[in-house]
Amino acid sequence: MIGQAMQRVDGPLKVAGRAAYAYEHWEAGQPLYGFIAGATIGKGRIIEIDTEDAEGAPGVRMVMTHLNAPEQGIRDESIPFEYWRAQPVLTGPDIHYYGEPVALVVAETFEQARAAAELIEVEYTGGRGRFAFAEHEGEAYVPKTVNAGLPTDTSVGDFDAGFAGAAVKVDQHYTTPYELSMPIEPNACMVAPRDEDLIVYVSSQIVDAAQASIANTLRIDPARVHVFTPFVGGGFGSKLGIHSETILAALAARELDQPVKVALTRQQVFQLVGMRPTSDQRVRLCAERDGRLAAIAHDVTMHTNPDVEYAEQTAATSRSLYAAPHRLTSHRLTPLDLPRGTDVRAPGEEPGLLAVESAMDELADTLGMDPVELRIRNEPTLDPERGVPYSDRHLVECLREGASRFGWEHRPATPASRREGRWLVGYGMAVAIRVHLQGPAAARVRLEADGTAVVQTDMTDIGTGTYTILTQVAAGGLGLPPDRVRIELGRSDNPTSWGSGGSWGAANSSTAVDRACATLREKLLAEAHDDARSALRGLDPADAVFSDGDVRIGGASEPLSEMVARNHPDGVEAMGETRFMGDEPNYTNYSIHTYGAHFAEVGVDADTAEIRLRRMLGVFSVGRLLNPKTARSQLIGGMIWGAGAALEEEAVVDPRSGAFVNRDLAQYLVPVNADIPDVDAVVLDGYDDKANILGAKGLGELGICGSGAAVANAVFNATGVRVRDFPVTLEKLLPGLPPMEDA
Repeated sequence: MIGQAMQRVDGPLKVAGRAAYAYEHWEAGQPLYGFIAGATIGKGRIIEIDTEDAEGAPGVRMVMTHLNAPEQGIRDESIPFEYWRAQPVLTGPDIHYYGEPVALVVAETFEQARAAAELIEVEYTGGRGRFAFAEHEGEAYVPKTVNAGLPTDTSVGDFDAGFAGAAVKVDQHYTTPYELSMPIEPNACMVAPRDEDLIVYVSSQIVDAAQASIANTLRIDPARVHVFTPFVGGGFGSKLGIHSETILAALAARELDQPVKVALTRQQVFQLVGMRPTSDQRVRLCAERDGRLAAIAHDVTMHTNPDVEYAEQTAATSRSLYAAPHRLTSHRLTPLDLPRGTDVRAPGEEPGLLAVESAMDELADTLGMDPVELRIRNEPTLDPERGVPYSDRHLVECLREGASRFGWEHRPATPASRREGRWLVGYGMAVAIRVHLQGPAAARVRLEADGTAVVQTDMTDIGTGTYTILTQVAAGGLGLPPDRVRIELGRSDNPTSWGSGGSWGAANSSTAVDRACATLREKLLAEAHDDARSALRGLDPADAVFSDGDVRIGGASEPLSEMVARNHPDGVEAMGETRFMGDEPNYTNYSIHTYGAHFAEVGVDADTAEIRLRRMLGVFSVGRLLNPKTARSQLIGGMIWGAGAALEEEAVVDPRSGAFVNRDLAQYLVPVNADIPDVDAVVLDGYDDKANILGAKGLGELGICGSGAAVANAVFNATGVRVRDFPVTLEKLLPGLPPMEDA
């Protein structure tokens, strides 16, 4: 079953509208509805808040502010990961960023709650906020570590000496904007009280983090918080932790002793969920005339919130990518009075590769060298910073296969040299690298007496196909048809995992399920070996084959259901687990990543600078594929997002208030179907035995890594104009376009 392009098992539920998302659960009966009122300043203090009119509005049951909100726990930084910490709200009169919750209105209908929220009068005293990144970049400080606990800075060799002595140099700054996760399903929840317990239906990527964070905030036993998230309508990092809507719903439900629903509006998502930090990246490359890198430096300064530090590991992108004896990376943080930074799809790699792969393209242009050949010449044999071997690296194969399939040999050798009527045509490419992470995960697999299997884990499906791949793993592990496997996900009373995030979810949960199945096989075979009633008695278990619901050893066979029913009339179960990667020697002894090569063709209107993406191709190496169909969907989705990052996505801050001025999907642009006419993803056959027993690695974020740089490099090849301030937009490109020749 593993490796087959099986249709999604949850597909029928979703197309029939029977897959219940967080806001759609009615088990607890008719809920009340909450609406969040947000601050209209970006820095300051509430002097007075008048809720009288709101409290008297039709249907209103409660108005909660900092004056009457229950006491809550504080963010405990001794808890290693932010998403498990308390997330208190309405704790005082101070305003830390625009849109911060100042009140929750709870009413009998959503419309009543929203209308009443407009009646709240708030008087502020304004503080002097820091909103403009460029103005305060000089105030940057050095964080202790960056995301995932990686070192803030690294140094190998003598960069200054290596850079000074090289023949060809690139020294440029690249800037990336604030970007946001915009899943189809906004952040939403419903909380229902049940005696001393809370039943929480929430859109969350990590059930364990949601349970712990709610419990830590409300200062109650985590066992009293029951989290359900069977379906998540996308996350991309925005739902790794829980946010204000969930805490406020929980507080209100306890106070009113009734179920309460709260959902963020699309505009509130922009202000209340967090975003990818803006960055200023200086990339320095130097090489000899043959293109071999002598030194590489990647220095990043980005925004952070003063109260909740977040350091995206942007410069870490460069640490394992190319061979060079002299190396330097660094991260610095500039505190701004804006919402906190958070993980957005492919944190670190997405913005980092925009810069590094643009710089490599600049180096190739300066050298007059094919950009593919430049990268092949700088392929390392060992991880250039850690000095350990790669577990399974096929980046060169991705480059060569991609170049062949794309027709790279037809690339215009000179920028701005190919025209098709009024269109300037260009090709671009870039590479992809994404660290493969492993976190703790547990799964329970139960065989019933009728021979059906039930898989239970709190792992989530955020639209990526978890139900399907776990069905395949369990069916393959027990030799059952897929329709005899049932997957139960997203419940806090199931075995604990790190959920879906960081591209670790599929590999972690699949490995845990595979190990549970192996334990069940061993147990059943051992029992059959000594059982006079079994057709398999005395036969060597090492020769056993589980297939089509039967167990065969040589010419003897027995239905799996009979083996279970005879000795376990109430069923039999086993657990499987994975450990944190720091406890696995392979993750210390090897450099474990996924890889890819992106190719893009664009047309640029020579008069208007309108950019049209014509086609994209990605070739990837990800170890063993669990399901080619869902894998391809993930990869092309990432590639499309990368194109958006290169050409469209940009959240713009009003420097007067700290508000996002384009806080809706009419103005915060993302690609639509007409923007992406032709995109394809190809995955090389592979198996990484250092990653896990299945040989599979995470790929959900790999598609976005480097794809934006390929598009931007294609724009340069088409026009000869290098835009280093992303996204590449008309007003940045138009002034440098070559003159259009008369027809």
